[in-house]
Amino acid sequence: MIVLDIESSGLDTGRCGIWQIGAIELENSENKFLEEARIDDEDLIQENALKVNGKTTGELRDKNKQSQKQMILNFISWAKTCKTRLVIGHNVGWDFFFIVNKCFKYGIKKDFHETFGNNVIDTYSIAQLKYFELNNSFAFKENGKRKMGLKRIIEFCGMTDNRINLETGEKGEFHNAMKDVKLTAECFSRLIYGKNLFKEFKEFKIPNYLLK
Repeated sequence: MIVLDIESSGLDTGRCGIWQIGAIELENSENKFLEEARIDDEDLIQENALKVNGKTTGELRDKNKQSQKQMILNFISWAKTCKTRLVIGHNVGWDFFFIVNKCFKYGIKKDFHETFGNNVIDTYSIAQLKYFELNNSFAFKENGKRKMGLKRIIEFCGMTDNRINLETGEKGEFHNAMKDVKLTAECFSRLIYGKNLFKEFKEFKIPNYLLK
């Protein structure tokens, strides 16, 4: 299974660009993919994306970096080394659709579809179902704030989220596709198997309600 995260120049999947793709094969966590690319000249850059990623416009449009098309083709080639091409992520439909839009643009939709199909699993849904199992209710918005975003899922799994959060105004580390993929993969492992996956998260005790 493949845990996926992208970093983009904004939230608009039709007008923004992808500058980083990170992925890990869940069954073999040493098998990783992390590459960066320059976004296209016509791609939109949203201010909040720069705040979250800590990048500048110049860095996102750096002509010395490979194209988005090449980065996506490299990702597809890497994915073919994975045993099971089931894609896992937080709100993964957004990441998946973002890449698919680019594949349409570059004429490589067939390559992507033949590799992945529409096989995706969202950690948001898994966390909501686990929350319901424990509380007999789903976690919806409270005081206008989400109760099951990635930050909440990380905490639900017994860990601490040290990344910048524009929604809450919390300062912290800039977002990075590999860091976010590791966090997502660790959450998935704890939610599904009740087990720690990466040694850097071993210090965080798995809550009793997730232990098998």
